[in-house]
Amino acid sequence: MKENPISKNFFNPVAFTLLIVLLGIAIGLYAFEIIGIPFFVALLILSVLIASSIHIADQWEKAVVLRMGKYKGLKGPGIFVIIPIIDRIDRYIDQRIRVTYFKAEQTLTKDTVPVNVDAVIYWTVWDVEKAALEVQEYETAITYIAQTSLRDIIGKHELADLLQDRDKIANDLQKVLDSDTNPWGITCQNVGIKDIVIPQALADAMSKQAQAERERRARVILGTAETEIAEKFAKASEQYRDNPVALHLRGMNMLFEGLKEKGSMVIVPSSALDSMNLGAIGGLASFGKGE
Repeated sequence: MKENPISKNFFNPVAFTLLIVLLGIAIGLYAFEIIGIPFFVALLILSVLIASSIHIADQWEKAVVLRMGKYKGLKGPGIFVIIPIIDRIDRYIDQRIRVTYFKAEQTLTKDTVPVNVDAVIYWTVWDVEKAALEVQEYETAITYIAQTSLRDIIGKHELADLLQDRDKIANDLQKVLDSDTNPWGITCQNVGIKDIVIPQALADAMSKQAQAERERRARVILGTAETEIAEKFAKASEQYRDNPVALHLRGMNMLFEGLKEKGSMVIVPSSALDSMNLGAIGGLASFGKGE
């Protein structure tokens, strides 16, 4: 933002102190009648001119000096002197990294979805002379060009791309802004996409779609597990087909696992009782448990 150089000069401690000292000397000389009124007025005017010629720029600033309306050069940082009346300071330009927030509201994507996008840009003035001479209000220009470029990029991408490739879109936007602002002596170092807001109805529909997709995947995983289990049982049945002793031992183990829990009830099909003689085994197991 353009800073008022007049207000900064009046609050300059060096110039203000020098002005007070010179005015005190002039008033003292006039009070002791060493000088007359014409010299007193001349000293007052000279004191104001000398004090107005002294300026101070902060460490991160450069002062743009104009001489009779033409560009004279840059001054600062630190204390410097200009020629009163002939020279003037147009502005103090901050060379630190600055942050500008901007947004694109109700912008249509490539698939005609209205979105609100909030973004932030980090930029700095690397050439003070160009920033002072090439563009009038560079901060406002950066904000407007950032909004326009963001709207153009949103219109070239679908909603899925905006949601999934934020980094890529931010890098593309940074390159566009950097190429536009470099002639002004300004560089855009980084662009960040803060938030992408979509309509609530669309958000609900996308949530339902994602939930349905998760349920579909769960059913596919469950079906795959059932298939694998059936394959394992088929291989196990081949082992028991021609080995009745192994099948008998397996039945005893299953029955034991079911009866070892207190208060448990095991329901066994009658065919299994006949084929594996589980009835006698179950009686023996219950009798042993009772003992």
